Amino acid sequence: MQMMLKNKKMNTDNKISEHTLSRRNFVKTSSMATAGLMLGTLPLGQSAYAGGGDTIKVALIGCGNRGTGAAFQALNADEGVKLIAMADICEKNLKDSYTRLSMRYGNNGKLDVPDEHRFVGFDGYKHAIALADVVLLTTPTFFRPLHFEEAVRKGKHVFMEKPVAVDAAGVRRVMESGKTAKEKGLNVVVGLQRRYQNNYREMHRRLQSGEIGDIISAQVYWLQGPFRTRKHLPEWSELEHQIKNHFHFIWQSGDQVLDQLIHNIDIANWYIGEHPVSAQGMGGREVRSGKEYGQNYDHNFVEYTYPGGVVLAAQCRQIPGCWHQVAENFLGTRGSLFTDNSPVGIIRDRNRNIRFSYQGEDDPSPYQQEHDELFAALRKGDIIDNTDFGAKSTMTAIMGYMATYSGQFLEWDQALKSNRRMYPHHDLNPEDVDWNTPPPVTPDENGYYPVPVPGVTRVV
Repeated sequence: MQMMLKNKKMNTDNKISEHTLSRRNFVKTSSMATAGLMLGTLPLGQSAYAGGGDTIKVALIGCGNRGTGAAFQALNADEGVKLIAMADICEKNLKDSYTRLSMRYGNNGKLDVPDEHRFVGFDGYKHAIALADVVLLTTPTFFRPLHFEEAVRKGKHVFMEKPVAVDAAGVRRVMESGKTAKEKGLNVVVGLQRRYQNNYREMHRRLQSGEIGDIISAQVYWLQGPFRTRKHLPEWSELEHQIKNHFHFIWQSGDQVLDQLIHNIDIANWYIGEHPVSAQGMGGREVRSGKEYGQNYDHNFVEYTYPGGVVLAAQCRQIPGCWHQVAENFLGTRGSLFTDNSPVGIIRDRNRNIRFSYQGEDDPSPYQQEHDELFAALRKGDIIDNTDFGAKSTMTAIMGYMATYSGQFLEWDQALKSNRRMYPHHDLNPEDVDWNTPPPVTPDENGYYPVPVPGVTRVV
């Protein structure tokens, strides 16, 4: 039911990984418990795939670059996986995705999506989900709670991209669906792929063993240049223009704090072991101020406070010509720990001497690892459930942009209970929507979109 997806998770995510993890490496590198995954055993009726003999049918919901990449990774993960349905709002996205997939899988039976299983339209996700055992939810974030709810209602296992919602109401909806998924014994993997990356797992293990002592403070960064924009073509409606530029609209992506910095925030939540209790921050549009950049800020800084007083300084920026950094740094009572996506991990003592260095250039792709572990769990009759940390890391990022937009000090419960949005209420009910439906926000007479103003914008 969608289109264009998250083709900017990292610069390294612009290419679809074709790395297939060997069974020996899978066993060696897999450490689900270390990643904060909740593992159990499927009820007897949910163990249909154990033993490897049965085909696992997959549906792709959202056929943009990130969705196509997820489909490649799912098909690489297990010999018995077959893509049998696809859905997207945009017909061209679906056609392009199918063409890319068929170049590799068209002749080996793993791509089996007849015309009648290719669904175009806002309600196409329902038809695709109904046909599959596992669904890949990779649309722009706005649609995620709705799609996850439908997948769980139909009893499907889920891979869903991060974030899981764009506002607190969406997070609460995902949490409710997550409770039902747990009751039904469904696997849920969320695309916060650092939790599946070897250097992050190894450094978490060392952190847990006390190598830097207790965490006192942390800094995380996602600093890069701007996303591209797509010119509003005359044949596009306003809704189509906004969806095709979803990174630049709050109602679609939740700004860069939610869309990008969430990865680093998720590592902070994981390593600290809790979600924050409060947040305050600032941000604005210093360079990306043109009408083509929609609503979103080009820089944000959020200060989070965790139980026990640990303070996290989190910053993101999309301005050209500036220092680039995508990394995390943790200061402890006995030393410091540094991680980034290269993948690197470094532990230093209080005198800055290196005590441990992790260099994982040959490590498997974490994007692939997510799917390897999901389908291995299905085969073994195990359960992976990422819903809780996926929802809480999403809410942490949402609380961050709420703080920067409003200029207010926010507490966790206050933010989570909020029903206020940065745009007029709009559900975009799939049964009632077409490309001529007015979007939640519209430009003024000069073509500019409403932008949050600290001290004026209300978030709770």
